[in-house]
Amino acid sequence: MNTGLNRREFLHLGTVGAAALTAGKALGASAGSAEPSKSQPARAGLGTVTEPAREVPVVEGGDVIVCGAGPAGVAAAIASARAGAKTMLLELHGCLGGIWTTGALSWILDHQNKRGIMAELLKRLTERDGRTFTKKGTPTNAYDIEVMKLLLEEMCAEAGVRVQLHTRVCAAAKNADGRLTHVIAESKSGREAFAAKTFIDCTGEGDLGAAAGCGFDFGHPQTGLTQPMSLMALITGVVPEEISEFYRDVDAGPWAQPKDKLRAEMERGGHSPSYAKPTIFRVRDELFAMMANHEYGVKGTDARDVTRATLHARKEINNLINGLRSLGGPWKNLRLVATAAQIGVREGRRLHGLYTVSTDDLRDGRTHPDGVCKVTFGIDVHATDPKKEKGIEKAGFRAKPYDIPLRALIARDVKGLMMAGRCISGDFIAHSSYRVTGDSVALGEAAGVTAALAARSGKLPQDVPWAEIQKKLNG
Repeated sequence: MNTGLNRREFLHLGTVGAAALTAGKALGASAGSAEPSKSQPARAGLGTVTEPAREVPVVEGGDVIVCGAGPAGVAAAIASARAGAKTMLLELHGCLGGIWTTGALSWILDHQNKRGIMAELLKRLTERDGRTFTKKGTPTNAYDIEVMKLLLEEMCAEAGVRVQLHTRVCAAAKNADGRLTHVIAESKSGREAFAAKTFIDCTGEGDLGAAAGCGFDFGHPQTGLTQPMSLMALITGVVPEEISEFYRDVDAGPWAQPKDKLRAEMERGGHSPSYAKPTIFRVRDELFAMMANHEYGVKGTDARDVTRATLHARKEINNLINGLRSLGGPWKNLRLVATAAQIGVREGRRLHGLYTVSTDDLRDGRTHPDGVCKVTFGIDVHATDPKKEKGIEKAGFRAKPYDIPLRALIARDVKGLMMAGRCISGDFIAHSSYRVTGDSVALGEAAGVTAALAARSGKLPQDVPWAEIQKKLNG
């Protein structure tokens, strides 16, 4: 990317330094948030340390910066760059894809009715033998993680996206008018600032929005509890035909029976899974993905919680695999290939937008003139209290297909900020439905197009004519 900036240029404390101080508070808890504030000194009881003020170098500049390279972030960056914007994509981990790759999910939900980048991804995965098919040639929701990694990198390169991995968003700067001007990140290169005209938060946890001072909701409105985390695993050493009663290849038909049988088999091996509906997916005949773990009472915004959940989950997965192998029969050669590098966090901050997707949207199947994603996935609240339920909580009604409007992707409290993926503006129940990755891609694509048009025209995202956005999305 041609930044138009000298890499030695510095922001003074009055712009970036002061914003970073504000950001430090925002990342703990925002005004109006359901998440309680937890200051480090109160938790550790060891006092405080005062850091000296410092100037932060502005190392990149462009039109659009996307933070977080999961399914939403990659789609947002590709769409933005294809719309003519100089686009940069910042990612914490060592590859693109987020839960698809680092999280080893191996399974894409709610993609069937999606066009654009989601459809293109599936087509190109198929061409590379990276997608799973049944013996009859029907495509499944499964894919090969390594094929996905390379494909996402190539699509970003083709579009002209400037990618930087191993970089964590930690603060933000705004101008006197309240417009977001810089994102500040930490990496092996140190603390650096990145300038843009429009920003998109695709971090999942809403890290950029919180750092910039955007209000947010967190967890269940009554209890504050979030849905449990799950650590994915890849397994081998089984023959599909010999374990056919324990998995399904396609969504059609009930999943309950194979999940219940798998749980009973795990219990026969001496270990009852923390998730009452453990699931395995066939990626290739010799390779399966497994999701059998729930980590309750932990927050994706708390490093200690995420650490504790990861360590506990990895131990449980090994126990489950060892227990199954001890049964012999079809499990005699079962081996654990890998656990995900990142535990799957279902729920983080839900940033406040110009519209909040609500339970009523699902109940009524609402449409919107500025709808950018048709969600067909149902309500999927993984139980928050294991004493009551270890599977999926009952919602009391079935969701009808509904629209997510563009307004839910535009931050209410910060100018020049959009969001895509699971940190968009929505309530607890709605979030459980739209958080899946097929919808994240559609949301990311819409945010990317809108951000690019806003940046190139000098407008805020909410001021870009809907007809222009619609034309780009349908083009």
